[in-house]
Amino acid sequence: MGEPRGQGQSLDMEVEANSEQRKMSQRAKGGLITMPFIIANEAFERVASYGLLPNMILYLIQDYHLGVAKGTNILFLWSAATNFLPVVGAFLSDSYLGRFLTIGLGSITSLLVSYGLHMLLLELQSPNSCQFILLYSSFALMSIGAGGVRPCSLAFGADQLDKRDNPKNERVLESFFSWYYASAALSVVIALTALLFFLASPFYIKQKASRSLLTGFVQVLVVAYKNRKLAFPPRNTDGWYHYSKDSKLVVPTDRLRFLNKACIIRSPERDINSDGLASNPWSLCTVDQVEELKALIKVIPMWSTGIMMSINTSNSSFPVLQANSMDRHVFSSFQIPAGSYAMFLVIVLFLWVALYDRVILPLASKVRGKRVRLGVKQRMGIGLFLSCLGMVVAAIVENVRRRKAIRQGLLNNPQTLVGMSAMWLVPQYCLYGLAEAFNAIGQTEFYYSEFPKSMSSIAAALFGLGMAVANLLASVILSAVNHLTSRGGKESWVSNNINKVIFMDPVSNKGPRDEVESLKDDEKLSKFKDEVEGLKDEEELSKLRQSPS
Repeated sequence: MGEPRGQGQSLDMEVEANSEQRKMSQRAKGGLITMPFIIANEAFERVASYGLLPNMILYLIQDYHLGVAKGTNILFLWSAATNFLPVVGAFLSDSYLGRFLTIGLGSITSLLVSYGLHMLLLELQSPNSCQFILLYSSFALMSIGAGGVRPCSLAFGADQLDKRDNPKNERVLESFFSWYYASAALSVVIALTALLFFLASPFYIKQKASRSLLTGFVQVLVVAYKNRKLAFPPRNTDGWYHYSKDSKLVVPTDRLRFLNKACIIRSPERDINSDGLASNPWSLCTVDQVEELKALIKVIPMWSTGIMMSINTSNSSFPVLQANSMDRHVFSSFQIPAGSYAMFLVIVLFLWVALYDRVILPLASKVRGKRVRLGVKQRMGIGLFLSCLGMVVAAIVENVRRRKAIRQGLLNNPQTLVGMSAMWLVPQYCLYGLAEAFNAIGQTEFYYSEFPKSMSSIAAALFGLGMAVANLLASVILSAVNHLTSRGGKESWVSNNINKVIFMDPVSNKGPRDEVESLKDDEKLSKFKDEVEGLKDEEELSKLRQSPS
């Protein structure tokens, strides 16, 4: 192993001068003035995807004549693609294009699909092969547009406010993530247009892409394997590790220490060029590259826990079918559309963020006499619990709805409304809204705080990646259930008739016929009890007549 390299005074002065120049150029840009443009632009993309998703299952069933299982699977796969492509967009943004350009390309793609292919779809009348091609093309373009906007908007917004030298920076970012998430969700209703985003271009702080992150990850793994037999240098010594001249990281951390061998300098004359760069990046990596890969590996366990919540909340089709079969009247002359009940989730999310940030935290801090805040991991855990509770409530409501439908003789008549208010679906949406307010915002804040700024877009895309995995798992489960339960000509549990049992009761292990027979037995038992009570009343009346006055 060679001698440690020295650091020249001129190099330090150059780094400080460049850093001060960057700070001075950014002070005049960014800030709260840019937020309305960024949020409105993301709201436009959400209208193109989230706005269509709730009602799309009805459109596929009624206009394309698809079954519930096939239509739901199409939406699961579309959602998976929409949540996976932001990861690709994040790598392109952080490695090549930069966030501003990536958001711009994604916005233009969403604009094309909204005003082009969607209008053409409406003009076609019959579900022929051409219409299916246009449908899938529209889904693909919406997913590509989401891949450009979703991972970068949140990180781009954080760039406008993130001042690492500000002692209140952590609190500012916490409030920003909460309010941004809530505002973007609420602004779906009042979305403007993507053109506003470009109008504010002079005010933005634009972080330039530096290098390919994916290539850097592979290089770290390859070089660490090559140097696996290399001894570690003495602790608390500088100069043994290769780092970029404008980097604040000079020595790698001790976590996942085996990766540190990727940035150990074996021979300064052979490994380092005169400009301070590695002569062969596949033989020597920088400390930054090593720490970026460590940050990604470190969050994987926490990221995997969010998949469970995403599975719980990923099925947006079945609640729409439920609402469509129930009484949706609020007043005699007004009823809520079946696909609009998801707005209760958005409303609860927004209200909770407002109360949590402006009422609950200040009040708790005043009572305790010191600053009070829930950590991101605590919020993620609470959100996961609430999502499971929401599933329990949803199961209870569906059990009651289905039993009412059977009692009213609607087992084979799913078009007739069940005598039950659709407002019973609101509690599960409220719980899902709270779950998202705790878990989704907590996850995004956790990833952003753990990753370096060069990976901010990837941090914003990781939550969507968990949703993509959840959508794929839900699609696999749905397909397996539909295939296994429809064998031998039996009625599938994923029936086109919503009044037939979708899932077996795990406690009693009863299917559709069993439940109908059980309800008949309950009616017979109730009738028998009434007859017994009637006989008792007659006996008591007879005794009273026979007794002497």
